[in-house]
Amino acid sequence: MRLPIIKYRNAWFAFSSLLVVLSVVALWVYPLRFGIDFTGGSSMELAFSNRPAVTEIQSLLAEKNYQDNIVQPVGDNGLILRLKHMDEPAHQALLTDIKAKWTDAQEMQFQTVGPTVGDELRKKAIWSLTLVLLGICSYIAFAFRKVSKPVASWKYGIITLIPAIAHDVMLPVAVIAVVGHFLAVDVNSAFIAAILTVLGFSVHDTIVVFDRIRENLLKTAGAFEDIVERSVNETIARSINTSLTVFFPLFATFLWGGESIKWFALTLIIGLIAGTYSSIFLCAPLLVVFQKKSGR
Repeated sequence: MRLPIIKYRNAWFAFSSLLVVLSVVALWVYPLRFGIDFTGGSSMELAFSNRPAVTEIQSLLAEKNYQDNIVQPVGDNGLILRLKHMDEPAHQALLTDIKAKWTDAQEMQFQTVGPTVGDELRKKAIWSLTLVLLGICSYIAFAFRKVSKPVASWKYGIITLIPAIAHDVMLPVAVIAVVGHFLAVDVNSAFIAAILTVLGFSVHDTIVVFDRIRENLLKTAGAFEDIVERSVNETIARSINTSLTVFFPLFATFLWGGESIKWFALTLIIGLIAGTYSSIFLCAPLLVVFQKKSGR
């Protein structure tokens, strides 16, 4: 049975547009919480046999004049303290003050990033994303050069990137922004790695569909829309099954992988679902839309 995916393309476009609009609204209402990787600052993770209340830690920090601090529970007996940038003497002084009041306190991890380093990391993240997008677009345009009719090969690259950026990346970014607001989850360098991986997933799924379209264009004749419809139906099971093999390990990682990797896994899960959907219901229909506009 052939699913009428291309026939009902306007419905898929409307649904995805709604998701993108909701994502933009979410990002406007709940901006991303950038971690110390990008803003600079210090992070201290503590473990207790009997964890004190967050307000108790905040009272101590206020008493010692540590302003603009964030105290976040982690796990069953841990706390993460996020503070302004501090040098090693200040770090040791704070640790001594904490242990003086809570003798069972143990420092599990301490990180500090200066403002200059954070700014440099932010610039590198932007450059990484830009170069990845240019590389993807150029590669796809080259790979599909033999089927430049009825749609120019460079348009395959553009069509791959439009849903990948506006849909597949926007959705997990918006979810992490909302989660970050309510659960104090920061965006760090691992998040950028997750977004780049999401782009990879999205492009991989789209190329699977486009490659079948290319094969059918070279082997068979007929209306372009019919060829695209048939190609999508031939690859839909493969796309979903491939994505499921990645989804289940990621879901297990989200449930049992620990706090440090939990949100990384969630970003990949949402991006994987969005990328699988867009490769079938957005990219292939967009190809038909571009072809019809070129025909006019």
